[in-house]
Amino acid sequence: MTQHTASRTPQLSFEFFPAATDAGMQKLLDAHQALRTLDPAYFSVTFGAGGSTQARTTEIVTALTQAGSQVAPHLTCVGATRESIRSLLDSYRDQGIRRLVALRGDLPSGMVGLGDFRYAIDLIRFIRDAYGDWFSLEVAAYPEMHPQAESPDADLARFAEKAAAGAHSAITQYFYNPNAYFDFVERAERASVTIPIVPGIMPILNYTQLARFSDACGAEIPRWIRLRLASFHDDVGSLRAFGHDVVVDLCQQLLDGGAPGIHFYTMNQAGPSTAIWQALGR
Repeated sequence: MTQHTASRTPQLSFEFFPAATDAGMQKLLDAHQALRTLDPAYFSVTFGAGGSTQARTTEIVTALTQAGSQVAPHLTCVGATRESIRSLLDSYRDQGIRRLVALRGDLPSGMVGLGDFRYAIDLIRFIRDAYGDWFSLEVAAYPEMHPQAESPDADLARFAEKAAAGAHSAITQYFYNPNAYFDFVERAERASVTIPIVPGIMPILNYTQLARFSDACGAEIPRWIRLRLASFHDDVGSLRAFGHDVVVDLCQQLLDGGAPGIHFYTMNQAGPSTAIWQALGR
């Protein structure tokens, strides 16, 4: 693997999702303040389900930027028009935002047409044509294959196209099998992809929730982990202690194997990601 040199400090970043309530928003802001102490490269903020929480996303992006953090808003393009995307990008540029996570996204509920962008690569090309190199673009990668892809090779080809179109870096869907990541990176390198591929990491906090997320996004929970998690039943403390150990070991294998950093899906909580990062001696 050639993802990074041994001397390079791994890049750390965190993801938040838009909170639906004022109390949830305060929890997110508190988590942000705590995670800032770890000196991450940036915080990403999702669009929320179906892009329906765009206003809240913008509010969070503004708050984190004003607090002095580097922020990478997620930008989903399906169902959007060029005019709506340009308006949002102009706003981000005016705020000094220099990084975006460019995604296809899911079609919002009730919307029939795909809009002006069919795939993420169309959004990447539009941003590069309209804004040059102002924005550093993160894109999605799927070590265990996008759930709607025709095959692993077709999925990799689409990823390589996004890289060639101007993506700066990639964040993977979360996974718990490090071999899936290493295999994907090796295949990407053989396909002449040179951008960093940063593993996305999901702390294990709630088995039912994790299983639901994983079924929806195609992420595999290895059988031995599923069985152990199910065996804890209502013993949340033991489940989280086991999950912590599993994810620390996963991250250690990834970093030892050349991963250029870690991107934590925080679930708007500071504690679990902080404990994992500190257990890694970072």
